[in-house]
Amino acid sequence: MRDAVRDLLRRALLREPYRVVRLAGWSLAEAVPSFLGGQAVARAVDDGFAAGRPGTGLAWLAVLAVAWVVAALGARRILLEIAGIVEPFRDELLTRVVTTALTTETAGSGAEAVARTNHQVELARDAFGAIITVIRSFAFTLLSVALGMATLAPEVLPLVLPPVFAGLGLFLASLPALARRQREFFLADERTTAAVAAMAGGLRDVTACGGETRLAEAVGGKVDRQARAAEALARVTAARTLSLAVGGWLPIVLLLAGAPWLLHRGITGGIILGTVTYLTQSLTPALSGLVQGLGVSGVRLAVTLERILGGGGTPRTPGDREPDGVRVELRGVEFAYGPAAEPVIAGLDLTVPEGDHLAVVGPSGIGKSTLAALIAGLLRPGDGAVMIGGVPAAEVAPAARVLIPQEAYVFHGGLAENLTYLAPDLDLDADSDRAAVAEAVALFGLEDLARRCGGMHAELDPAALSAGERQLIALARTWLSPARLIVLDEATCHLDPAAEARAEAAFAARGGTLIVIAHRISSALRARRVLVMDGARVMSGTHDEMAAASPLYADLVGHWSSAPAHSPGRSPGRDSAAGAVPDDADVPRGPQPAALRGDLDRLDA
Repeated sequence: MRDAVRDLLRRALLREPYRVVRLAGWSLAEAVPSFLGGQAVARAVDDGFAAGRPGTGLAWLAVLAVAWVVAALGARRILLEIAGIVEPFRDELLTRVVTTALTTETAGSGAEAVARTNHQVELARDAFGAIITVIRSFAFTLLSVALGMATLAPEVLPLVLPPVFAGLGLFLASLPALARRQREFFLADERTTAAVAAMAGGLRDVTACGGETRLAEAVGGKVDRQARAAEALARVTAARTLSLAVGGWLPIVLLLAGAPWLLHRGITGGIILGTVTYLTQSLTPALSGLVQGLGVSGVRLAVTLERILGGGGTPRTPGDREPDGVRVELRGVEFAYGPAAEPVIAGLDLTVPEGDHLAVVGPSGIGKSTLAALIAGLLRPGDGAVMIGGVPAAEVAPAARVLIPQEAYVFHGGLAENLTYLAPDLDLDADSDRAAVAEAVALFGLEDLARRCGGMHAELDPAALSAGERQLIALARTWLSPARLIVLDEATCHLDPAAEARAEAAFAARGGTLIVIAHRISSALRARRVLVMDGARVMSGTHDEMAAASPLYADLVGHWSSAPAHSPGRSPGRDSAAGAVPDDADVPRGPQPAALRGDLDRLDA
């Protein structure tokens, strides 16, 4: 991962070498006041005002004013050159993120997660630009000040430079610990946010399952871990203040304390004042900018790039290896969100044969979505192996499997374009392919949506669609894809039970391997096998076996069975409430292909 980050930054800096050269040239212009500042003040005092020649003193100050004008012109050009380096870096990073998101169906949890990851790209862009700015400014300021003091009075250098380098070294030594603590805090904050969001969205199910106490303990534990991470970060951050005190203010103290010794060696008061000017007006602000910039922007860039490029539980660039089937095997899998965090999954062994239909059930926050992301290759296990068809899950070609999250991604474009982008070989001019698309429209109840939007090729506005309609589109597009492994991570949570039953029946009849992170216990009743995650142990078997062997599963089934049975009276896909619908209700399979082609023609009319 570090090599990937270094390669990315190296490409960004060396993409246009002449731009870096121009940046260095304009930085020299900006550093002119840093070189002349102490010189001008010393000469203005010693040769001008103290010698009774105010004109000479004013002339030296005028020279300093001209230097600041030159620096202002250089600063303007520096911004343009830095933008020329940073914007291509942002474009490359954004292209990588969007490509990964579209290829794997989602960048974590649908359009919201795609937008969040794009926001991380903007953070990385801003942090990269800030780092270039502060490092460049400090390097050229330090060089200019050292040359200026050497020209003015070499005797002051032993009093100034050693503490500057000591403070700089102290700060650089603290950076790795600061980066670790910052990363742990970011991850703890995101886990807390995700846990609270999941809790808010699943309160009805939690109450139905009687899991209030367990959920409160789980969410409270994440809050406590975030508080501990914040305290650890605060302790390490104190090193920045210490390094700034040593490198920025200790030289001034030493210079003033050594003034008698300097005067004894023939150093004038003007030279001492000029050296103080070098320190207070140039070197100390530059060091402060470096400490603050690297301490904030540098750590933020490192953490953000790790997350974007594959660290810390974020989407990874998909592999390109073709698996030998889609048999899923997990062997001794352990996963935790951070090196100091408690494992979400520990010692998990699981085999999902090809063609199986597995439902995963358990309380909110127990790790079901983490399991889905591990199988989808979006997360890598900290220990153990996740294999699909004999290939590590993270290396499997994207076309072999699709993960659909709770919040599905729909882009601006026609309904047909949204349905077929995971199946690029489909040709709507071919009768068989038009029949397949029409069958998907019918199976997932999208006819009304197509008519309302003006046909299959009319522009869709994702913001105008309900969450249920977006899920139906994502389900239909996945049904049309060539993927033989489908993972539904509560992908029907915005559908009513009848629409959910139709969707799962469509995937079961389609063939391949189906893994459903159950939103309702009825999904488990439709599955061939059930995986129960209860924190203490993980068990799998048929519905009857789990009802007999797992008290948690029996409790879930009991609570759900005793829930009031009523129909919400809303159409499927329009964010219906979870009313009870008989699980053995007839599930429409859609008309035959000849009729489907006519339906699709009418939708386009």
